[in-house]
Amino acid sequence: MAYSGPFHYGDRVQLTDAKRRHYTIVLEEGGQFHSHKGIINHDDIEGMDEGSVIKSTMGSDFLLFRHLMVDHVLSMPRGAAVIYPKDSAQILVEGDIFMGARVLEAGAGSGALSMSLLRAVGPEGHVFSYEIREDHLVYAEDNVKEYFGKTPEWWSPRLGDLGDVTQEDLGGPVDRVILDMLEPWEHLETVRDLLIPGGVFMTYVATVPQLMKVMEGIRELKCFTEPKAWESLVREWKVEGLATRPEHRMNAHTAFLIWTRRLADGVTPPRPQRRARK
Repeated sequence: MAYSGPFHYGDRVQLTDAKRRHYTIVLEEGGQFHSHKGIINHDDIEGMDEGSVIKSTMGSDFLLFRHLMVDHVLSMPRGAAVIYPKDSAQILVEGDIFMGARVLEAGAGSGALSMSLLRAVGPEGHVFSYEIREDHLVYAEDNVKEYFGKTPEWWSPRLGDLGDVTQEDLGGPVDRVILDMLEPWEHLETVRDLLIPGGVFMTYVATVPQLMKVMEGIRELKCFTEPKAWESLVREWKVEGLATRPEHRMNAHTAFLIWTRRLADGVTPPRPQRRARK
């Protein structure tokens, strides 16, 4: 699947009608898209540029663009809830996922974060994705393969418990660790043993009790910097002249993100100083 340029057979194309409803097709020679607004032949889309408009047999206009990763994530089959794009973006930037990085994630869920990590590290890096449930791992493997067109060579999806993983299993320490699991505080010592000094550790949790347990566990272990936690809220706006206003619905709380970095061996974190009360 190409990411830019004219459309070719095998590309995933998103058709948008006048009411901004989206329809996704994979271009096939001789294929057809059928809707209540008429038929569009796949062969007519072949060779067209992105951003073009095509008419159906009933005269309805459809805007043509490639299916983006965010479209794929929000529409793909899932066994577990996905990490939403707004949180994946925070993980990529705050976690400093760089090209060539060795990244460990657990659990893999439906593969949403896996795809973002794989694009960020590139073929020079490697992503290890652990999942304890086989049915979830199957979803992740299928979704990643569908998006990339094949299973990336720099990806190792594995069925297993993070608590059993050692550096030998990974061929050495990793640069980044991302956890999305029910009880991440149970695996903090494993993270310490797998992560290089200075490496970034991020956790994705949904509830306040989970947030508190992870933060307290990190502090008690005394091998990480003082952790920080936040959530991101996204609200779209409806902009139509004097009727401009916030949308009634928004992507509010999905999860908390927790961030910290591993200290060098034998180093005790400095005690945080609180500002004196007046």
